[in-house]
Amino acid sequence: MGSQWGADKYYRRSKGEGYRSRAAYKLVEIQKKFGLIREDDNVVDLGAAPGSWLQVLKGITGGMIIGIDLNPVVPVQGTHSIKGDFTKKEIQDKVISMTGENSVSVVVCDAAPQFAGNKSYDQARAIGLNEGALYFACRMLKPGGNFIIKSFQGEMFQELLNEIRQNFYAVKVYRTKASRRGSTEVYIIAKNFKGIRDAETY
Repeated sequence: MGSQWGADKYYRRSKGEGYRSRAAYKLVEIQKKFGLIREDDNVVDLGAAPGSWLQVLKGITGGMIIGIDLNPVVPVQGTHSIKGDFTKKEIQDKVISMTGENSVSVVVCDAAPQFAGNKSYDQARAIGLNEGALYFACRMLKPGGNFIIKSFQGEMFQELLNEIRQNFYAVKVYRTKASRRGSTEVYIIAKNFKGIRDAETY
Protein backbone atom coordinates (compact mmCIF):
# COMPACT_ATOMS: atom_id res chain seq x y z
CA MET A 1 0.00 0.00 0.00
CA GLY A 2 2.97 2.29 0.58
CA SER A 3 3.75 2.36 -3.13
CA GLN A 4 0.13 3.25 -3.94
CA TRP A 5 0.08 6.30 -1.67
CA GLY A 6 3.76 7.14 -1.35
CA ALA A 7 3.75 9.64 -4.20
CA ASP A 8 0.49 11.44 -3.39
CA LYS A 9 0.61 15.22 -3.19
CA TYR A 10 0.25 15.40 0.61
CA TYR A 11 3.11 12.95 1.11
CA ARG A 12 5.34 14.95 -1.25
CA ARG A 13 4.27 18.23 0.33
CA SER A 14 5.02 16.97 3.86
CA LYS A 15 8.53 15.98 2.82
CA GLY A 16 9.11 19.34 1.19
CA GLU A 17 7.77 21.36 4.15
CA GLY A 18 9.47 19.35 6.87
CA TYR A 19 6.46 17.65 8.44
CA ARG A 20 6.97 14.14 9.75
CA SER A 21 3.87 12.76 8.01
CA ARG A 22 1.08 13.74 5.62
CA ALA A 23 -1.30 13.71 8.61
CA ALA A 24 -0.10 17.23 9.44
CA TYR A 25 -2.34 18.65 6.73
CA LYS A 26 -5.44 17.13 8.31
CA LEU A 27 -4.95 19.20 11.44
CA VAL A 28 -3.99 22.27 9.39
CA GLU A 29 -7.27 21.95 7.46
CA ILE A 30 -9.37 21.33 10.60
CA GLN A 31 -7.87 24.35 12.36
CA LYS A 32 -8.39 26.57 9.31
CA LYS A 33 -12.06 25.55 9.05
CA PHE A 34 -13.05 25.38 12.73
CA GLY A 35 -10.45 27.47 14.62
CA LEU A 36 -10.64 25.28 17.71
CA ILE A 37 -7.13 26.05 18.99
CA ARG A 38 -6.28 29.53 20.23
CA GLU A 39 -2.82 31.05 20.51
CA ASP A 40 -2.52 30.55 24.29
CA ASP A 41 -4.24 27.14 24.64
CA ASN A 42 -2.69 24.19 26.46
CA VAL A 43 -3.13 21.18 24.17
CA VAL A 44 -2.67 17.43 24.65
CA ASP A 45 -2.06 15.23 21.59
CA LEU A 46 -3.00 11.56 22.11
CA GLY A 47 -1.16 9.01 19.99
CA ALA A 48 1.31 11.71 19.03
CA ALA A 49 3.95 9.66 17.15
CA PRO A 50 5.63 10.42 14.82
CA GLY A 51 5.01 14.02 15.89
CA SER A 52 3.52 15.80 12.87
CA TRP A 53 0.52 17.10 14.83
CA LEU A 54 2.90 18.38 17.52
CA GLN A 55 4.71 20.29 14.77
CA VAL A 56 1.45 21.87 13.61
CA LEU A 57 0.33 22.66 17.16
CA LYS A 58 3.61 24.44 17.85
CA GLY A 59 2.81 26.80 15.01
CA ILE A 60 -0.65 27.58 16.40
CA THR A 61 -0.32 27.99 20.16
CA GLY A 62 2.27 29.30 22.57
CA GLY A 63 0.66 27.34 25.41
CA MET A 64 1.92 24.04 26.77
CA ILE A 65 1.79 21.20 24.24
CA ILE A 66 2.04 17.62 25.47
CA GLY A 67 2.21 14.55 23.24
CA ILE A 68 1.47 11.06 24.59
CA ASP A 69 2.26 7.82 22.80
CA LEU A 70 3.15 4.22 23.59
CA ASN A 71 6.20 4.72 21.39
CA PRO A 72 8.91 7.32 21.95
CA VAL A 73 8.47 10.53 19.97
CA VAL A 74 11.49 12.30 18.55
CA PRO A 75 11.42 15.65 20.40
CA VAL A 76 9.67 18.60 18.77
CA GLN A 77 11.17 21.84 20.04
CA GLY A 78 8.84 23.68 22.41
CA THR A 79 6.69 20.62 23.16
CA HIS A 80 6.72 17.89 25.82
CA SER A 81 6.38 14.14 25.25
CA ILE A 82 5.23 11.37 27.58
CA LYS A 83 5.82 7.71 26.73
CA GLY A 84 2.90 5.63 27.98
CA ASP A 85 -0.76 4.65 27.71
CA PHE A 86 -3.05 7.69 27.90
CA THR A 87 -5.85 5.56 29.37
CA LYS A 88 -3.80 4.89 32.52
CA LYS A 89 -4.43 7.03 35.58
CA GLU A 90 -0.72 7.55 36.26
CA ILE A 91 -0.23 9.08 32.80
CA GLN A 92 -3.27 11.31 33.26
CA ASP A 93 -2.02 12.37 36.68
CA LYS A 94 1.32 13.28 35.12
CA VAL A 95 -0.45 15.57 32.63
CA ILE A 96 -2.32 17.24 35.49
CA SER A 97 0.95 17.74 37.38
CA MET A 98 2.43 19.44 34.30
CA THR A 99 -0.53 21.65 33.38
CA GLY A 100 -2.47 22.08 36.62
CA GLU A 101 -6.12 21.26 37.26
CA ASN A 102 -8.62 22.44 34.65
CA SER A 103 -5.99 24.03 32.40
CA VAL A 104 -6.15 21.85 29.27
CA SER A 105 -8.12 23.71 26.59
CA VAL A 106 -7.92 21.21 23.73
CA VAL A 107 -7.39 17.45 23.39
CA VAL A 108 -6.59 16.08 19.92
CA CYS A 109 -6.25 12.46 18.84
CA ASP A 110 -5.16 11.17 15.43
CA ALA A 111 -4.43 7.68 16.78
CA ALA A 112 -5.60 4.45 15.18
CA PRO A 113 -4.90 0.82 16.13
CA GLN A 114 -2.88 -1.51 13.96
CA PHE A 115 -5.52 -3.04 11.71
CA ALA A 116 -5.60 -6.82 11.29
CA GLY A 117 -7.78 -6.96 8.18
CA ASN A 118 -10.96 -8.16 9.89
CA LYS A 119 -13.46 -5.34 9.37
CA SER A 120 -15.63 -5.90 12.47
CA TYR A 121 -12.66 -6.58 14.75
CA ASP A 122 -10.73 -3.58 13.47
CA GLN A 123 -13.74 -1.29 13.84
CA ALA A 124 -14.32 -2.47 17.41
CA ARG A 125 -10.69 -1.76 18.29
CA ALA A 126 -10.84 1.69 16.68
CA ILE A 127 -13.99 2.62 18.58
CA GLY A 128 -12.47 1.28 21.81
CA LEU A 129 -9.48 3.56 21.29
CA ASN A 130 -11.84 6.47 20.60
CA GLU A 131 -13.71 5.83 23.84
CA GLY A 132 -10.45 5.81 25.77
CA ALA A 133 -9.56 9.17 24.23
CA LEU A 134 -13.01 10.56 25.09
CA TYR A 135 -12.63 9.50 28.73
CA PHE A 136 -9.22 11.18 28.80
CA ALA A 137 -10.69 14.37 27.37
CA CYS A 138 -13.55 14.38 29.87
CA ARG A 139 -11.08 14.09 32.74
CA MET A 140 -8.63 16.67 31.44
CA LEU A 141 -10.55 19.39 29.64
CA LYS A 142 -11.65 22.55 31.35
CA PRO A 143 -15.31 23.53 30.82
CA GLY A 144 -15.66 25.02 27.36
CA GLY A 145 -12.70 23.05 26.01
CA ASN A 146 -12.53 21.40 22.58
CA PHE A 147 -11.85 17.88 21.31
CA ILE A 148 -10.71 16.62 17.89
CA ILE A 149 -10.61 12.89 17.27
CA LYS A 150 -10.11 10.60 14.29
CA SER A 151 -12.64 7.81 13.94
CA PHE A 152 -13.94 5.39 11.30
CA GLN A 153 -17.51 5.11 10.12
CA GLY A 154 -19.06 1.70 10.67
CA GLU A 155 -20.33 -0.38 13.55
CA MET A 156 -20.68 1.49 16.85
CA PHE A 157 -19.73 4.82 15.27
CA GLN A 158 -23.15 6.34 15.94
CA GLU A 159 -23.00 5.21 19.57
CA LEU A 160 -19.63 6.92 19.97
CA LEU A 161 -21.00 10.07 18.35
CA ASN A 162 -23.97 10.08 20.72
CA GLU A 163 -21.64 9.70 23.70
CA ILE A 164 -19.53 12.64 22.56
CA ARG A 165 -22.69 14.72 22.08
CA GLN A 166 -23.61 14.06 25.71
CA ASN A 167 -20.38 15.76 26.78
CA PHE A 168 -20.03 18.66 24.29
CA TYR A 169 -22.47 21.33 23.19
CA ALA A 170 -21.57 21.27 19.46
CA VAL A 171 -20.41 18.18 17.56
CA LYS A 172 -19.74 17.74 13.83
CA VAL A 173 -18.37 14.96 11.65
CA TYR A 174 -15.82 16.16 9.09
CA ARG A 175 -13.80 14.46 6.36
CA THR A 176 -10.54 16.16 5.44
CA LYS A 177 -9.25 16.57 1.91
CA ALA A 178 -6.02 14.90 2.99
CA SER A 179 -7.84 11.70 4.00
CA ARG A 180 -7.06 8.87 1.63
CA ARG A 181 -9.59 8.12 -1.08
CA GLY A 182 -11.91 5.25 -0.18
CA SER A 183 -11.11 5.42 3.53
CA THR A 184 -13.90 5.45 6.12
CA GLU A 185 -11.76 7.86 8.17
CA VAL A 186 -13.52 10.92 9.54
CA TYR A 187 -12.83 13.46 12.27
CA ILE A 188 -15.25 14.28 15.06
CA ILE A 189 -15.06 17.96 15.94
CA ALA A 190 -16.44 18.56 19.44
CA LYS A 191 -16.70 22.10 20.81
CA ASN A 192 -17.49 23.52 24.23
CA PHE A 193 -17.05 20.75 26.80
CA LYS A 194 -19.95 20.70 29.24
CA GLY A 195 -17.68 19.99 32.18
CA ILE A 196 -19.45 16.79 33.16
CA ARG A 197 -17.18 14.45 35.09
CA ASP A 198 -18.22 11.14 36.62
CA ALA A 199 -15.46 10.21 39.05
CA GLU A 200 -16.21 6.49 38.70
CA THR A 201 -16.07 6.65 34.91
CA TYR A 202 -13.24 9.13 34.41
